[in-house]
Amino acid sequence: MGGREVLAGRYEVRGLLGRGGMAEVYDGWDLRLNRAVAVKLLHPVVGSDVEARRRFDAEARAAASLNHPNIVAVHDYGDHNGLPFIVMERLPGRTLADEVEMGPMAPERVRAVLDDVLGALSSAHATGIVHRDVKPGNVLLTQGNTMKVADFGIAKANGTANTATGQIVGTMAYMSPARISGAPASVGDDLYAVGVMGYEALIGRRPFTQDNPVSLLRAILDAPPPPVEAVRRDVDPALSAVINGAMIRDGSGFGSADQMRAVLAGAGRRPATKVMAAPMFSSEQYVVAPRKHRRPMSRGRKLLLAAAAFVGLTVATLALALDPSSTTAPQPVRSNSAVPPPPPVSSSPPSPNPVPVVEEPPGPPKKKPEGRGPGNGPGNGNGNKKR
Repeated sequence: MGGREVLAGRYEVRGLLGRGGMAEVYDGWDLRLNRAVAVKLLHPVVGSDVEARRRFDAEARAAASLNHPNIVAVHDYGDHNGLPFIVMERLPGRTLADEVEMGPMAPERVRAVLDDVLGALSSAHATGIVHRDVKPGNVLLTQGNTMKVADFGIAKANGTANTATGQIVGTMAYMSPARISGAPASVGDDLYAVGVMGYEALIGRRPFTQDNPVSLLRAILDAPPPPVEAVRRDVDPALSAVINGAMIRDGSGFGSADQMRAVLAGAGRRPATKVMAAPMFSSEQYVVAPRKHRRPMSRGRKLLLAAAAFVGLTVATLALALDPSSTTAPQPVRSNSAVPPPPPVSSSPPSPNPVPVVEEPPGPPKKKPEGRGPGNGPGNGNGNKKR
């Protein structure tokens, strides 16, 4: 399309923004509402293809039926010179694929991206629409750096797929094993693609990098990728659980986009952190005193301390030598009979056997004073009277 053509007498077509497999997207201007729009026009090469026209029409109807902040809004649908077109909201033009090409993304950024995409898919799935072609190139960035899902051209709506029997459409690198095996498209296929997309955003490459379609197909079916945490250590458990769980090959992963969002938010994995209104202790109570640095001891001070220690030791030695009590050793007490050790203290009654008493041998008799008898009484006898 050359020049500034006006479609349906309302939409002025300006520069080309992008080109896909069967359509071109142009920068446009709504002459009636005075606002920027994006015009998606079916390519003339496939304009006569009945299947292509049917998909294009289905995209317009599917997207127009959805009203969600993370889905590209469709404003109008029409026909220009026999070619159908879709009028959509105008976005800056960058996609998630452009951001992924810059290298691995921060975990928090990937979390926000996946949350936006899952919010969009939750809304689409609630109305019976399965996207079937979720990939970074179909996720557009807004000026606020949020995500919007676009391109519902091959969506499956209300059980009606826009493909012929036995035909598999979409981007193989983001297809689930069940989808490649020929199973009908389901919600799980979209969620699997979200997991692959998150893996690619975190690691900087897709989990399956084979260029050959046959090798790629075999890898998806037979060779599960390593867990995210094994490749990148700084990913938190909730984000890893979402990506690894979405790419489970047996289809036993998540049952809905809302379930994935709950795990992404960390729900059910750890108790919520309670934020206190005020700290328990004031930080002013914990003042750490600055560490004092001691100056090195001078040589003179060291000599003085050594001399003082020597004098103190000399005085203590002399005092010990002059102490008379320290030169007399106690004499052991000898006895002809062994003295048994004292009985142990016990609450039991005393033993009936008497304890032998050791007496000292009698010494020489003491001289009695004169005028006193042998008795203990007050008498004054001479003690010579015989009994």
